[in-house]
Amino acid sequence: MTRLLTVLLIMAGLAAPAVAQEQKPEPKPEAAADAPAEAGTDEEGEEEEEGEAAAGEVVHEAGAKFDYGFSGMLARDNRTQLAPLTLASGKPVATAEYKLKSGGFYRIDINADGSQELALSGGDFFRAIWINEIVINDIEIRPMGVHSLEFDDAGTATISFVAIVPGRYTLSIPGSHGETQQAVFNIQ
Repeated sequence: MTRLLTVLLIMAGLAAPAVAQEQKPEPKPEAAADAPAEAGTDEEGEEEEEGEAAAGEVVHEAGAKFDYGFSGMLARDNRTQLAPLTLASGKPVATAEYKLKSGGFYRIDINADGSQELALSGGDFFRAIWINEIVINDIEIRPMGVHSLEFDDAGTATISFVAIVPGRYTLSIPGSHGETQQAVFNIQ
């Protein structure tokens, strides 16, 4: 009998928080009466808002710093096309340094001419960005992480990404030490 009472008390104690969460807060009518009416407001609109609040329907709408539209940050209108990188024997990888803004959506093409088997490596850079997709021969890849891209033949890889962590990062050809054999990205 004691065990049965103990089990019932425990069940009642566990159910109490759930019952407390289900109760809806009561609207405060005195706060609405004390608030001054704004100029040019519609009385019918105020009555509808009070009716919705009384019904317990509360909507929390998150405001954003920038209005990107329905597609959000990854919309094509928000994407910036960067100058392409080149993988060719004896040619510079990039023509200049890239200045990116943290939170910006970018797309870059990496073109290999097939003159030599070459790769671009840059684990720090790939950890500082969020990769939306890598497109190779119309095949879209959405990776969790990347350390390097290697080209055995001629071709193009397109990377679309969002710059995240500010800093100075490089993509370089492994084993090379020249400044022209790397691309420098400054994320601000």
